[in-house]
Amino acid sequence: MNFFRRLRVPALGAILMGAMAGIAPAQAQPAQTQIWSGFPPGGLGDQVTRPLLERLKGKYASTLIYDSKAGAGGRIAADFVKRAAPDGGTILQVPSSPMSIYLHTYGRKLTYDPLTDFVAVAPLAAYTFSMTVGPMVPDDVKSVADFVRWAKANPGKANYGIPAAGSVPHFIGMMFERGSGAEFKSVPYKGGGPLLQDLLGGQIPVAFNVVSEVMPHLKSGKLRSLAVASPQRWAAMPEVPTLQEAGYKDIAAVEFLGWYAPAKTPADVVKRLNASVQDALATPEMQEVFVRHGLLPLRESPEAFAVRLRDEVNRWGPVVKATGFSPDD
Repeated sequence: MNFFRRLRVPALGAILMGAMAGIAPAQAQPAQTQIWSGFPPGGLGDQVTRPLLERLKGKYASTLIYDSKAGAGGRIAADFVKRAAPDGGTILQVPSSPMSIYLHTYGRKLTYDPLTDFVAVAPLAAYTFSMTVGPMVPDDVKSVADFVRWAKANPGKANYGIPAAGSVPHFIGMMFERGSGAEFKSVPYKGGGPLLQDLLGGQIPVAFNVVSEVMPHLKSGKLRSLAVASPQRWAAMPEVPTLQEAGYKDIAAVEFLGWYAPAKTPADVVKRLNASVQDALATPEMQEVFVRHGLLPLRESPEAFAVRLRDEVNRWGPVVKATGFSPDD
């Protein structure tokens, strides 16, 4: 069964031309808006958000602050932001996993409901994942097949790192383990930054990383990408085959980074922030950021983003059920 066959990967033209409707007339700027990341510094959020906020200064809020409440795979930040005042002054930034998959993986243990406790504000970027090996793996391992042979010859060594338990990379790893016939154990981290450091340091042999986090280290030769998880080869890494090309037909995953506001945030506030974000994403400076980090910009209205999120929630239910995942995995 192809658990990922419903994956919706928007065409580049649609990504760049996402609709933006009903923008409210200009209003007084908030004195301060704080963006809370659910993950620690050093990962995808820093790459996109810090330059984005430079473009937003004075366009939406007089002061913009970017900080993190890392831990529990983004759940700590989500729980914090849901209780904030719904005035546009507090925004949650997380990948799609905490807002889509976690409803299925954590169930009643989840302290927030992504669909009722938040308003979808704006997506920022789409990205895929690299199956990346570090210095712990011999240099002659150059393909997915090579890695599987190495893992079978070294039982107990082929643990794979993921940025959070129950995240998209976790399910990629689970599906890969099933398809390979080798024994792997997941090692969850508190975000992509700490995971990357251990991969570079040889504390873990392989990881499923956001492509933008590993690209500089691929160019330097410190890390090697054996495959990407996207349905087609990723434009920023055209020489790297997909996991489907390597024989893992069920694996195809693209995720998105986005902003969310507490429920009951006024629609005009959400639309103004969305409009400011869309304008900023279209600047030459941000386009250069996306090219440099191998990301695709997402420009959509709040309404279109809400539909995207609901589609992800519906898509992941059968996948989680089929893998038999539990929060203790």
